[in-house]
Amino acid sequence: MYKLFKRLFDIIISFLAIVIFLPFFIPIAIALKLTSEGYVFYFQDRMGYRNRKFRIWKFATMLKSSPGLGTGSLTLKNDWRVTPVGKYLRITKINEVPQIINILLGDMSLVGPRPLMVVDFEKFSPDIQSKFYANKPGLTGIGSIVFRDEEKYLSMTTMDPHEFDKKYIAPYKGELELWYQQHCSFMADLLIIFLTAASIFSPDNKLAFRIFKTLPPQPTVFAGE
Repeated sequence: MYKLFKRLFDIIISFLAIVIFLPFFIPIAIALKLTSEGYVFYFQDRMGYRNRKFRIWKFATMLKSSPGLGTGSLTLKNDWRVTPVGKYLRITKINEVPQIINILLGDMSLVGPRPLMVVDFEKFSPDIQSKFYANKPGLTGIGSIVFRDEEKYLSMTTMDPHEFDKKYIAPYKGELELWYQQHCSFMADLLIIFLTAASIFSPDNKLAFRIFKTLPPQPTVFAGE
């Protein structure tokens, strides 16, 4: 019943969001067309429900050749591959808004684990890989909230960013998403949506740990930040 209700909620909210945001798409599209190598949307294969791939929609915020440049799938603070307009779209998370189309199509949900690139998904252990997408990937989720400013961690480490991701970030993301699978409910989803809105205005807040008191504790490498 929860999954059926969640799907109905996804359809209603994504349809309304498309209607509401459509007028704002036009000036964003014009700005991107003039500043982002002439392309507005970014399409890429991502891991989805039960490890099936799908094409994700995003506003283009980086150079077209970004996956083969610099740190590849990982974005750092002040990453030189991010376009001028893209910088502000990423800060406000507006670049993620086109994913409401993925939600309407049924590829994604409003709440769930982030849809990862294959190269980043493979950083999980085989056990986590088999469970991570037991739920549809989400526009937001508990992992997205806790790692709202993931670029900060990747930029501050002296390790190779991909090694840091594999050693510290990926295992903890796995714990968080397994926690969500055990505690998912309509109320939990509403609280996660609220926390997502709060994190836009205060990226460093720790509200998630106050509201969800059973969350896996942060490893010291993150908790001390």
